[in-house]
Amino acid sequence: MISCPALQTRTSIYLRDLCVLLLAFRLTTSLGYGQSHSRHLNTEAGDPVAATEALKGFDVPEGFEVSLFASEPHVQQPISITTDERGRLWIAENYTYAEAETNFDEQEYDRIVILEDTDNDGKFDQRKVYWDGAQKLTSVEVGHGGVWALCAPNLLFIPDRDKDDVPDGDPQVVLDGWDENVVRHNIVNGLKWGPDGWLYGRHGILATSLVGKPGDTPSQRKQINCGIWRYHPTSDQFEIVAHGTTNPWGFDYDDHGQMFFINTVIGHLWHVVPGAHYRRMFGGDLNPYTYELIEQCADHFHWDTGETWNEVQKGISYTTLEAGGGHAHSGLMIYLGDNWPESYRNSIYTLNFHGRRMNHDFLERKGAGYVGHHGEDLFLAKDPWFRGIDLIYGPDGGVFVTDWSDSGECHDQDGIHRTSGRIYKVTYGKPDPPAFKNLAELTDLELVELQLHKNDWYVRQSRRLLHERAASGKDMSLAVEALKKQFVEESDDTRQLRALWCLNLIDESNQDFLREQFTHPSEHVRLWAVRFLCEPPNVDAETLDQLVKMAKAEESGLVRLFLASTMQRLPAELRWPMAEALVTHGEDSDDSTLPLMIWYGVEGAVPANPERAVRLAEISRIPLVRRLIARRITSDLDSCTAAVNQLLQLTTSRDDTEFQLDLLKGMNQALQGRRQAPMPESWQETSQRLSAESADSVLDEVRKLGVVFGDGLAISELREIALNKEADVESRRSALRTLVAEGGEEVLAVLKLLLSDFALSNEAVRGFASYNDPEIPTLVLGRYEWLDPEGKALAIDTLTSRPAYAQTLLSAVTSGSLDREVISAYHARQLRSFEDESINTELETIWGSLRETSAEKKQQIEKLKSVLTPERMVQSDPSQGRQIFSKTCSACHILYGQGRSVGPDLTGSNRNNLSYLLENIVDPGASVSKDYKVSVIVLDDGRIVNGVVVLQTPHTITVRTQNEELVLDREEIEEILERDASLMPDGVLTQLDEEQICNLFAYLMSRSQIALPDDNNLGQ
Repeated sequence: MISCPALQTRTSIYLRDLCVLLLAFRLTTSLGYGQSHSRHLNTEAGDPVAATEALKGFDVPEGFEVSLFASEPHVQQPISITTDERGRLWIAENYTYAEAETNFDEQEYDRIVILEDTDNDGKFDQRKVYWDGAQKLTSVEVGHGGVWALCAPNLLFIPDRDKDDVPDGDPQVVLDGWDENVVRHNIVNGLKWGPDGWLYGRHGILATSLVGKPGDTPSQRKQINCGIWRYHPTSDQFEIVAHGTTNPWGFDYDDHGQMFFINTVIGHLWHVVPGAHYRRMFGGDLNPYTYELIEQCADHFHWDTGETWNEVQKGISYTTLEAGGGHAHSGLMIYLGDNWPESYRNSIYTLNFHGRRMNHDFLERKGAGYVGHHGEDLFLAKDPWFRGIDLIYGPDGGVFVTDWSDSGECHDQDGIHRTSGRIYKVTYGKPDPPAFKNLAELTDLELVELQLHKNDWYVRQSRRLLHERAASGKDMSLAVEALKKQFVEESDDTRQLRALWCLNLIDESNQDFLREQFTHPSEHVRLWAVRFLCEPPNVDAETLDQLVKMAKAEESGLVRLFLASTMQRLPAELRWPMAEALVTHGEDSDDSTLPLMIWYGVEGAVPANPERAVRLAEISRIPLVRRLIARRITSDLDSCTAAVNQLLQLTTSRDDTEFQLDLLKGMNQALQGRRQAPMPESWQETSQRLSAESADSVLDEVRKLGVVFGDGLAISELREIALNKEADVESRRSALRTLVAEGGEEVLAVLKLLLSDFALSNEAVRGFASYNDPEIPTLVLGRYEWLDPEGKALAIDTLTSRPAYAQTLLSAVTSGSLDREVISAYHARQLRSFEDESINTELETIWGSLRETSAEKKQQIEKLKSVLTPERMVQSDPSQGRQIFSKTCSACHILYGQGRSVGPDLTGSNRNNLSYLLENIVDPGASVSKDYKVSVIVLDDGRIVNGVVVLQTPHTITVRTQNEELVLDREEIEEILERDASLMPDGVLTQLDEEQICNLFAYLMSRSQIALPDDNNLGQ
């Protein structure tokens, strides 16, 4: 024994220090210190303020608290989070987010990290790296014996059957085909379990994916561009749920299981209805026959879409700040926890990326769906590096919020800080500790009981565990009995739904039970009974018959909406009875969603049975459905002559102007762009009867159809209207446009007469582009100085439409008759597409070189950076820049509510970053979506059109050009050449001098980010 007191003391100190060192080593290992393998990349912005300092800069309502759950180096680049049945936080850390050619490093890997708060003090104290071999990791979810990870091009399953946090083997590729070439922020993302037991995900607009199981052929795969998808973990099925929007990056479902997702730029809030086609930021829907798309369900935007330059210039506009902070949203949570006050429950919360805040929308049931109203923001972060990405609530009801923490946006031109990242926790006071440490240890009946818990975290986790046990083959009869009892005894439909969702996952013989719910007093229970019964590929006759009866009698618009949704799951020939029942509900005519959902369900059945579709149009009390049926049938006029004749006869069956207009407008929309179509047998009789008895609006539609059918009387009447200076100007313009679509020498003569008519001269100039006549260039140039700005732009469009016209135009510029600035970069590209040596030679004399290499463009960017210094920009004149923008950019872009939306709206883009602007302006083809790639369309009369093909049908293609959208008849198209070039041409800055460029950039970069309060007084 040691008897010396001094030695004992020294020994005790030594042992104490050794224990401290060993403990430190254990903590270092368990917390993962030293495991960061990411390069520390950052720009001149330096490093963020310390997380503890940033924590002081949150403004929250009274009673709320924000704490720091974790920060770098323990968590870095947190792009997605989820929780497991133990309440642990699983984090997807992404280091390979940048564009491949600029920042992607083959030695860089993403990873999945687990953080746990074992003592419930609001801070993590245990950390594990579960997997560090990922690349392009955007999402993580836990369940069904392992971990799910989205790593484009794959959806991976990493097995961990024993749940020891060590993968049982290599990741398994469950799905592949996700487009990995466009990495930015539109990559596939998501992963969240739905109440139906499917794993849901999202997809952005810049990539188009062909998704299937490994080894699937293209025909076995499903195409998705932007929208929502789902995968079933036990049946191995993959489905596209809905199409559209821009870049969805967050979704959740409310207390009744209705799912909502968040989006950027074109509207932030969208109600998920399976089979829906939502508005897109650009491009056409994958199905050309959807025709019209559903808008967002919010009644507001979180940024001022109509902010004017005058307001910005005066420095008094904070409307975007007041509206919610900006267009970009990431992460969505519908709070169903038990820590925040009851008034916050079942509301939507999302992170506003530029506004550095948590936006709040509250939902109202309205019509057949929902409307989202703007609520008061929950918090504002003063840290200028705050970049909120994801948010979820946990077992104690507190809300985890991830912070990407960077100086710029996630495009990586302006901020590449790979070692920063924070996770905050938002609570109301001090939350109660979780009720259980590990839900997996509970019995089946205990998990059933948790379906009644106020905190939906317990509900969702226990439902997943019950599903897993049933999928493993375990006898779930006791759980089924308890759930049915719960369903009967509970009076709150949200609790009944929880039982219903579980029963659907664990009870395979529930068809009769579900049919019984068709008469349930709750619209939500009836809705989910319909959804579950229509999940299988084959709906039995008894169920189908009851669904049709339900569609006729159903009083709830929401249930009718989902009945319309289910039509797309039925074989085409079985959809008609359901459709015929739904279209009798005239009260749905003004609904923003239901008429289109009925159409989406019917559309696929029309080609096989057009006569049945005519009957549907006849009985429909919903005008939009009538019009779209007429459009779809007439689009197949050449093969559906009998049905088209029936449509025409139907227009005279009622003395109802609205009914007639619906059918005639639909037919005209179908034939838009076609020079001539075969005249139906019933046309002459129909047109005569309508002309004798109908309103002027009906006569206009009849004449338009007559022109396409080659009816000489209609052409003569339109010519008289166009030439009648006493007639209404809009009627004259409409008549002239219709005549131009028909063509012919007589129409050309009318155009020449109207060139000197001030009211119609612009239309005449536009119409000349459709004709190959040697007099036209001289006529247009002779009238040029008398035209208004729009007319002058149209004149240059016309003079660059054909090689012969272009020669005359270039000669006028060379001689000084026209200023060289009239030829924009768009026109220069159009002229080059003729591939005429003499035209190219003269163009280069005027413009200079138009074939810069990538290296030359990089040199130009560096040169412009040296010019566009902060000192020079302060001295520049943004008001002059606005004028330049109007001439060079506004034909395709909107900024502060002014311009045209051919290309992206610039108001909310990353305009504060000079590198970002220069890359996209000087070298627009460096990173371009397929939806902005240009095609060169050669017409058989020598005309050439440059533009983006946005829609194709068997008879026409729709092309978006700089100034308009053209519908071209395929019979007139000689060749379509696809170019690997952006809609925005090279050389936009070529015609500008140094001062003009500085003024333009001063305007483009104005008010790019609104100054938030106390940016320079963080934490004070």
